[in-house]
Amino acid sequence: MAEHRVGSSSSFLILIFVAGLIVGGIVSSYIFLRKINNLEYEISNLENQVSQISGNQTIYNQTLTIYQNATALSEIYARVKDSVVLIRGVTSGGIVQGSGFIYNFSGSMVVVTNNHVVHGTTSVSVTFSDGNGYAAVVNGTDPYADLAVLSVVGAPKDEFKPLEIVSSSALEVGNPVLAIGNPYGLVGSMTTGVISALGRTISEEEFTGGFTVANIIQTSAPINPGNSGGPLLNFDGKVVGITTAIVADSQGLGFAVPSNTISKEIFGLIKFGTYDGHSYLGVRGTDMDYETAQKMHMNVTYGWRVSEVVTGGPSANAGVLVDDVIVAINGARVRNGDEMSSYLEEKTLPGETAIVRVARGNQVLDLSVVLGKRPPPPA
Repeated sequence: MAEHRVGSSSSFLILIFVAGLIVGGIVSSYIFLRKINNLEYEISNLENQVSQISGNQTIYNQTLTIYQNATALSEIYARVKDSVVLIRGVTSGGIVQGSGFIYNFSGSMVVVTNNHVVHGTTSVSVTFSDGNGYAAVVNGTDPYADLAVLSVVGAPKDEFKPLEIVSSSALEVGNPVLAIGNPYGLVGSMTTGVISALGRTISEEEFTGGFTVANIIQTSAPINPGNSGGPLLNFDGKVVGITTAIVADSQGLGFAVPSNTISKEIFGLIKFGTYDGHSYLGVRGTDMDYETAQKMHMNVTYGWRVSEVVTGGPSANAGVLVDDVIVAINGARVRNGDEMSSYLEEKTLPGETAIVRVARGNQVLDLSVVLGKRPPPPA
């Protein structure tokens, strides 16, 4: 009996051991399977995130491609090309030509172009993109902004496909633009570039008598003789300026009158034939710089140094002196002559009082200047 009891106890212990192994294996398998499931879930989440990132990147690249490719530019060109015209004028020296664009001003279809395109002409014609040409009449000109407005005689309504003029205030350096015109008589040519600077001034001595054309856009879009008067457009096909000048022998250095100037002047050009809202300080001078400041023993290295004060002019009446350095107007910092002229052109009108801050030796003075009106341009 004793041997039988010992054998039963051993069998029972073996059964317990085996059961323990089975249970342990089941528990271990369950834990292992849970880990696998968790790992698969994490891998699936990671794949989804990678897929989303990849998808977003693909959409972004496609958007860029659509915006920049030749198809988009050709679509803009197709929409606006019939709005750009060839302008030809007869002068004592022969035939001159330039560009212009159609604009709807309060229901009247007009052509906007440059003053220098029609200056000195005895007759003018406008030719549309379909080749049909008509006589034109100069409604008004402003040499100080290099603008002119024409009316076309006898053209049917379906010839006129006006462009929209939008504000140039939102323009920034780097914005893409395109220019359409007739360089060297090559009708309907388009070039592209960017806004490369804002608030420039240019000189057109023959037409302005020494005054500058202010608040000008600088662009890298190639401009050549014959482009003058054509539209400078944003990538929505809307007018932000009008091409006006180039620097001789330069590459990628063109200039355009901003659309805000066109919008400000067009009523006066059509109704009165001119625009006389250009403010006048009655001073001449040069940009201030570090070397000049050292010679004058001044701490101010920016601004516009006055070299001449016109007797009886607005600045003379306000007490501005030779060697004063204009550093601000109405609180707006003036770094150079470009900024001073552009501020006066865009922000002021004749008859208004401007607070002109000048550096005089070691003093800083605020002088009240009642702005005058530029004298009439040369005939």
